[in-house]
Amino acid sequence: MFSKLYKDIVLTNPKTIFLLLIITLISFGYFSKEFKLDASSDTLLIEGDPDLQYLREITERYGAKEFLVLTYTPKEPLTNNNSINNLLSLKYKLQSLGWVHSVITVLDIPLLNNSDKPLNERLNNFVTLKDDGIDKERGFKEILNSPVFRNFVISEDGKTTGIIVNLKKDKILNKLKEKKEIENYKEKLKKQNHNNIVEIREIIKNYNRDADIFLGGIPMIADDMMTFIKNDIVVFGVGVLLFIIATLWFVFRKLIWIVVPISSCFFSVFIMTGLLGILNWKVTVISSNFIALMLILTMAMNIHMSTRFLQLRKKFPNSNNFEILNKTTSKMYWPILYTVLTTICAFLSLVFSEIKPIIDFGWMMTLGLITSFMITFTLLPTLLSFISNKNVEIKDQKESKVTSILGDIAIGNKNIIFSTTIIIIFLSLYGISKLEVENSFINYFNKKTEIYKGMKLIDDKLGGTTPLDIIVKFGDKNQSTINDEDDFEDWGDDDDQNSERYWFTKDKIDKIDEIHDYLDSLPAVGKVLSFASIIEVATQLNNNKPLGTLEMGVLYTKIPDTIKKEIIDPYISIKDNEARISLRVKDSLPDLRRNDLIKQINFDLQNKLNLKKEEFKLAGVLILFNNLLQSLFKSQILTLGFVMIGIFSMFLILFRNLKISFLGVVPNFIAAFFILGIIGIMGIPLDMMTITIAAITIGIAVDNSIHYIYRFKEEYSELKDYKKTIKRCHSTVGVAILNTSITIVFGFSILIFSNFIPTIYFGIFTGIAMLLAMISVLTLLPSLILVTKPFDSK
Repeated sequence: MFSKLYKDIVLTNPKTIFLLLIITLISFGYFSKEFKLDASSDTLLIEGDPDLQYLREITERYGAKEFLVLTYTPKEPLTNNNSINNLLSLKYKLQSLGWVHSVITVLDIPLLNNSDKPLNERLNNFVTLKDDGIDKERGFKEILNSPVFRNFVISEDGKTTGIIVNLKKDKILNKLKEKKEIENYKEKLKKQNHNNIVEIREIIKNYNRDADIFLGGIPMIADDMMTFIKNDIVVFGVGVLLFIIATLWFVFRKLIWIVVPISSCFFSVFIMTGLLGILNWKVTVISSNFIALMLILTMAMNIHMSTRFLQLRKKFPNSNNFEILNKTTSKMYWPILYTVLTTICAFLSLVFSEIKPIIDFGWMMTLGLITSFMITFTLLPTLLSFISNKNVEIKDQKESKVTSILGDIAIGNKNIIFSTTIIIIFLSLYGISKLEVENSFINYFNKKTEIYKGMKLIDDKLGGTTPLDIIVKFGDKNQSTINDEDDFEDWGDDDDQNSERYWFTKDKIDKIDEIHDYLDSLPAVGKVLSFASIIEVATQLNNNKPLGTLEMGVLYTKIPDTIKKEIIDPYISIKDNEARISLRVKDSLPDLRRNDLIKQINFDLQNKLNLKKEEFKLAGVLILFNNLLQSLFKSQILTLGFVMIGIFSMFLILFRNLKISFLGVVPNFIAAFFILGIIGIMGIPLDMMTITIAAITIGIAVDNSIHYIYRFKEEYSELKDYKKTIKRCHSTVGVAILNTSITIVFGFSILIFSNFIPTIYFGIFTGIAMLLAMISVLTLLPSLILVTKPFDSK
């Protein structure tokens, strides 16, 4: 039924079909201008994550701003006048930028111990290093010894300082209601952010002779990631395309067999980019390789179709192109359809991840595969129908030595193959038991990138990179003040200012101090900041005499608002009766295990420091990224089962034989799990991309099994001899499997040119898995067929 319908519509009307394809190409091509990229931090978060909502509440409560950070390491000592003048000049140039709210440097730190004046006077008329008449040596020494600023705005060796560039808050985005308005405005903000980064880098260039300066911060990372994505799309697309052209020339040695498959690739990719524009699906760092994947998978379909066409052309020399096309499409429709469905099954497993860019990637590749399938079965036969019989023929090719050798191994060395397979299975199980999930953001980037260099310097010199907050809750506010009311009976008045004094009690201060000291003792933790740090500074200013709770309360009301807002308010919220302890994790530590660290902190706060579960909560970027990876680990490992069951079910439907279906999936499952085993043995942590390798590999690699078994079934019905059928399959469909596998393997290897390390791992390990799957299908699968003889039961 299908064959007749397809023949009547597509094969007999090539000019009409070609015209419709051109119209489709132009129509979707118009919408390709809406094709967009996205590298915001939101693309690496779980939608609806309650920890994300809590972090936003905390950020709002404690007044955090969006900022860029510069690490500044002058050639001369920081105390040198030239270094100070250059730093001051850089500060003022940055401050003059219209999009900058404020610039904070080591020169802006309040110096409260720089004179012997009364503390009250020093607080209200504080000075900084940039003021005239300041003892700069004493000022730098104060900052270096400060519990707050040491290892935060200045390194412990005094050679590197940080420059915080606070950005002006956007007041328009939150007021927009319509989704389209929000999206358009976000695009405008991305362009503005890019211009801002270019502008600040131009300023930095003028100071590179006197200091080593690295730019960091989320806005800069987002902009550089956009550049990476654009670069990856171009490099992957062009690289894969060039390799495909080379492969086609090597296989067919005729221009027409390069033009026709490349046309299919061009139509598929161009239509798909238009479709993404219509659907407003943005390409992220996760899906930046989708064009390369589409080219690879479209090419695989075309090579199988082209190879079968030429084989049938040779087998039926007296038939015309129309008849050969009819035979080719009728024989290849079902195996290619099922290879597409099995690959779709693998990519659809990504929609279970809860992470929007990964979900979108799954849907992108699903629609992309459907598009490639439709183009392959319309454009390829249409173009071939326009060409004369003579022009499509190619010279007789020698039998492939590779497939011939693999066929001989499959027939004559079954015991070696099975023994090797058992060893591989045990190695895979051992390696899988060693797998771990990690989310080292710094190690996602090439060491040559500014992102890596800047983050590494901050990690080593300025107290760590990845932020984590512990919010300590003190229960009912009224109850807290009543318990300590006797301590404050001498104060008498009840105005709002005095009520703030009542908040500072011994229990609260001791609890903050104890938690602070515990966190500071952890090897993975860099800088810890809390109200305890402020108290330590106050103690130093009080001639190293500890402050009582009354003195703290009085001091709080006496501190100028400018200092209070910058130094105290980020760490306590009297209104909410809680305190914030902020720390940064040293992300570049090789033995750091973030999930274990989070569990340890939660456990120790309850069991060592005797806090109740409701008395504290962890928040921060570390929590969000850990949630992302743990979620992905659970969803992808669990959905591997879904992929395996789905593919096995498709084999059952296609071959209607339980034994054949089992034999078909085994080689590919072994290859996929062996790659996971290799990753585990090598100690490479699973991340947001490598964790999807097994499912995607099974989905793509199983295509080889479908083509081989489908062809084996056809040839065996004629030959009725297993060994002869293996030899024929290896010289026909085996050649197509070899060529498509080489295309896929080297196509994935193009991903090594990415600046994003997970993409590199994805390319390398998926390529290796595809190579192993190809070898397995051409050795283990035929050996299993020889032993089980599944077609005799038919």
